[in-house]
Amino acid sequence: MSKGSPACLDFARHERKGFEPKPRSYRALRHAQGKRSRDTPRSLRLAGYAALFGVPDADRDTILPGAFAATLAARTEKLPLYWQHRPGQRIGWVETAREDAKGLRVIATLDSGTRPGELLAAREVSGLSFGYRAADFRLTPRGRELAAVELFEVSLVTHPLQHGARVHFVDPPRDGEVAAAGGG
Repeated sequence: MSKGSPACLDFARHERKGFEPKPRSYRALRHAQGKRSRDTPRSLRLAGYAALFGVPDADRDTILPGAFAATLAARTEKLPLYWQHRPGQRIGWVETAREDAKGLRVIATLDSGTRPGELLAAREVSGLSFGYRAADFRLTPRGRELAAVELFEVSLVTHPLQHGARVHFVDPPRDGEVAAAGGG
């Protein structure tokens, strides 16, 4: 998505266009084939918030506590982790997605050898977002209040629509310690 495009993708409100997957690097291909070399990086794990409750995003949507409860309870498969909401660029899988008092907290694993993983490790990207369909919402003068959403994916993004939706921790650590992702 372009810099000005919504980073929190509501499939019912925004037209999706097909994206061509970018070719994977040779190192990533070797890893996928089980031929890991010493210079192939290990996969990264991240933790952060894909959504914050009660905080309007740049599209004037406000997620209410409990909005993810039904979709998370019904989910039987892992959520994909995409780069910039592009289905052709799955970069990992969400291991855990849970609501807490702050919002939707996720823990995910990025595939090794991806450019987004390199950017995350270098603290050049830290935004998180999610693709969803609004199942129950109310229009107010301040925008939509989303009471229930159907969650499709979580994405690592350069410019999240909800500015505070960020990666907070990255593991494996750089220099032997847990690295806190930079954010802006």
